[in-house]
Amino acid sequence: MKNTFGNVLTVTLFGESHGPAIGAVVDGLAPGLPVTDASIAACLALRRPAGAIATARVEPDAYQILSGVYNGKTTGTPLCLTIGNTNVRSGDYTPGLARPGHADYTGFCKYHGFEDPRGGGHFSARVTAALAAVGAIVLDALAAKHITVGTHIAACGSLHDRTFSLDPAGEIDRVKTMPFPLLDESLDAPMRAQIETAKAQGDSIGGILETAVCGMPAGVGEPWFDSIESLLSHVLFSIPAVKGVEFGDGFGLAGQQGSQANDAMRLQNGKVVTVTNHNGGINGGITNGMPLVFRCAFKPTPSIAKPQQTIDYSTMKETEIAVQGRHDPAVFHRAPVIVNALTALTLYDALAMRFGTDWFCGEAVL
Repeated sequence: MKNTFGNVLTVTLFGESHGPAIGAVVDGLAPGLPVTDASIAACLALRRPAGAIATARVEPDAYQILSGVYNGKTTGTPLCLTIGNTNVRSGDYTPGLARPGHADYTGFCKYHGFEDPRGGGHFSARVTAALAAVGAIVLDALAAKHITVGTHIAACGSLHDRTFSLDPAGEIDRVKTMPFPLLDESLDAPMRAQIETAKAQGDSIGGILETAVCGMPAGVGEPWFDSIESLLSHVLFSIPAVKGVEFGDGFGLAGQQGSQANDAMRLQNGKVVTVTNHNGGINGGITNGMPLVFRCAFKPTPSIAKPQQTIDYSTMKETEIAVQGRHDPAVFHRAPVIVNALTALTLYDALAMRFGTDWFCGEAVL
């Protein structure tokens, strides 16, 4: 299994949904980075389910850092963090009965029946809790270099929030701590109502998240296989339920002419800026100093109570399934903190490749 991502900074995920614990090992962190319980707890809380629009499985997310931290600072050696699983109901899952839209059958094909099927095993979004925890450390490290990351709900079913402005720094500061992040908060109740309606119908609903990053210096990234788009897409598509990623105006650029899609350039206080940001802060795979902007499309949660045609791959017979147990009627609204975490980990890695890890050890000057 390939469970490690990164170059200078690497992240390895381990654990299963109903196993004793999940966790992550992060290698390549600069020494001396602050590790605060408040930051980690805040990120875990943003991911944790709450209310009628989320699963009834609520874990306390008590975590342990087993290595890589001393006296509240990173040591520069591998950081290992674990989070225990305590609220499991494995009896809700029938081995061999494939849930449409899930990885039950594909996991069986790859691992020949030796995979842990309980709660989706290693494929479960439960594993993302470890990403939220270690992401908190890296988000703080980026913030110390004046780089901020924020994500809001751009769409919930048929409802759409407004997009980030050309200078989204203030919007990032506001949404990054919101449990249901919106730029237009008047959409909070209608969006929640759409999710609850889907749940009442035994169904689920999808959505879109929009992310912005302020403060990235120009010149980070590579022109081909390690372009900033390539690196971010790699990790973003690793999030369960993500089925689409676009940067800047994305697919909308295909319907424009060059005179509309190009970002005119000018000088502002001696700094190169663009008048618009249709390309999402990236040209030729390399950051141009403008805010990075991208969107992720999340499919509806595949676990639904409606009857669906499926197969029992243990007997190779056709059958029907109506998924029981505790499941989210939507997952995208719990994912902004995961998108932020993976964005931070990826950008930290790209910055470390460009400037070295010691760049994070103080107020280094570009």
